[in-house]
Amino acid sequence: MKRLDYSLQGRFHGRRVAVVFGGMSSEREVSLRTGAAMALGLRSRDYTVIEIDAGRDLPARLIEARADVVLNALHGTYGEDGRIQGLLDWMDIPYTGDGLRACLLAMDKALSKQFFRLSGVPVAEDVVLYRGREIADLSELSFGLPCVVKPVSEGSSVGVTIVRDAAAYGPAVKLAFEACESVLVEQFIEGPELSVATLVDQTLGSVEIEPVHAFYDYEAKYGNSGTRYHVPPRLQGDELAAVERAAFLAHQALGCRGITRTDVILGVAGPVVLEVNTLPGMTATSLVPKIAAGVGMPFGDLLEYMLDRAACGPSTEGVIHGA
Repeated sequence: MKRLDYSLQGRFHGRRVAVVFGGMSSEREVSLRTGAAMALGLRSRDYTVIEIDAGRDLPARLIEARADVVLNALHGTYGEDGRIQGLLDWMDIPYTGDGLRACLLAMDKALSKQFFRLSGVPVAEDVVLYRGREIADLSELSFGLPCVVKPVSEGSSVGVTIVRDAAAYGPAVKLAFEACESVLVEQFIEGPELSVATLVDQTLGSVEIEPVHAFYDYEAKYGNSGTRYHVPPRLQGDELAAVERAAFLAHQALGCRGITRTDVILGVAGPVVLEVNTLPGMTATSLVPKIAAGVGMPFGDLLEYMLDRAACGPSTEGVIHGA
């Protein structure tokens, strides 16, 4: 078991912690589960918790609650794309997770891949489609089939399709456009799928995902599909080191300051980074709590560590608010 270097300060113990969850995105149901797990975890450690289902009255709800800090349990649009981060910066309320810039970059898969390439992070070949300017002929894809079609700005595998034959390409693009204004068509990389958790400035650990489905889709992530998880992954030491190194570089490339989960495929040529999640799920089946437990970090410690690192402000990316 690797040695983790972390300590808990209890900065917000005895103060009012608003757990903000739910929201208006396609990932609302997952967020409800994350919020419930976080609220329960904090109450078990005698924190004062106010639960807020985020709607358009969120600013008024936060003022009414006299929130000292926000534990952000939102997922998807409005929750992890920089919008709520900007609102909380404006309201001067510290919040968990990454700041506006890192969240905006991570949520936009096409934009984040530009930053990855500039930083030497290995990624798959891709083409970005815009509504009304779709690729009509698969021969225009330099990498051919199979490919992965996904919305540029969605999470939890919403609208994602692995296309293995030409007839499935059009419907896959249509499905992705139902979720987003732009679509990423990406070279399919064959190999084990892994997730790496980064704890601010160190690698927390990794998990190998062995899905029963054709790929790790929404049902595999949050349903009872029989997906198997291996902590630590079933990799050779040098392979695991390469995967975790690529994930850490991706975390750094976006300027992340919080706890992230980076999804990686170990292809025949080495690791390929898919995306960085700046607000990873914290449900009973979520990966970061599994990774943390695998390296001896209790769920309550994980939550308290997140609170201790809460920050806000337009110029405080990576700086603890009030420290």
